[in-house]
Amino acid sequence: MMDFQTVRYAREGDVVTITLDRPDRLNALSETMFVELGQALDLAVADGARAVVLTGEGRYFCSGADLGGGPSDDLGATLDAYYHPVVTRLAALDVPLVTALNGPCAGAGMSLGLAGDLVVMGESGYLLMAFANIGLVPDAGATWLAARSIGRCRTLELALLGERLGAAEAKAAGLVTRVVPDDDVMAEAMALAHRLSAGPTLALGMIRRQVARALECDFSTTLEIERANQSAAGRTADFAEAIDAFAHKRKPQFTGR
Repeated sequence: MMDFQTVRYAREGDVVTITLDRPDRLNALSETMFVELGQALDLAVADGARAVVLTGEGRYFCSGADLGGGPSDDLGATLDAYYHPVVTRLAALDVPLVTALNGPCAGAGMSLGLAGDLVVMGESGYLLMAFANIGLVPDAGATWLAARSIGRCRTLELALLGERLGAAEAKAAGLVTRVVPDDDVMAEAMALAHRLSAGPTLALGMIRRQVARALECDFSTTLEIERANQSAAGRTADFAEAIDAFAHKRKPQFTGR
């Protein structure tokens, strides 16, 4: 097991939980944290996790980039070196990702929070696209994640005005999946993750990537993607198990193969 300084790694059955662990800095994102988050994701894959939960320690999920060290000479280079590898890794996961938003999500922290396939948010939390407030632009995929979810008009309102969006509003807008009492965030996220981890893992991985592609492709291209994925899914052991379970009127026992 790796010895992490800024994240925690835990496994429960087939679910791996990765926790941003800088509560004294409101889980602000440092270069070290991005490196370790990428390593933790790689470890989860190597461990054979069938679902991943991403959450934060303390009262914030993530307050965004850590500005305590002063500005970089080239913020774009910092994105290339640290941010982009991790957010790309999250998008490319072969297993479902559940984000448990235990508190506010600001800046790039909002990007990480919305990266989940299922996003569970505490009722007192909020999202904040804070970039314009400090003279910057949305990054770490925030523009894509928000615009694809809520459209041009609403995204521009959030990005240009830099105002908080409460949990209930975020759910109504389609940015988060479920809003629960603050004390229930992890329990709800873990319940969803365990449900997903008991599912047909290969098919679920294809579904998450297929939906992402559908947001960018035309209808005919989407049909081709569906066809290719269905051919692959139809050859899995989990599909064979589902057919056998249906024939014998029992619940399928998926193994992720």
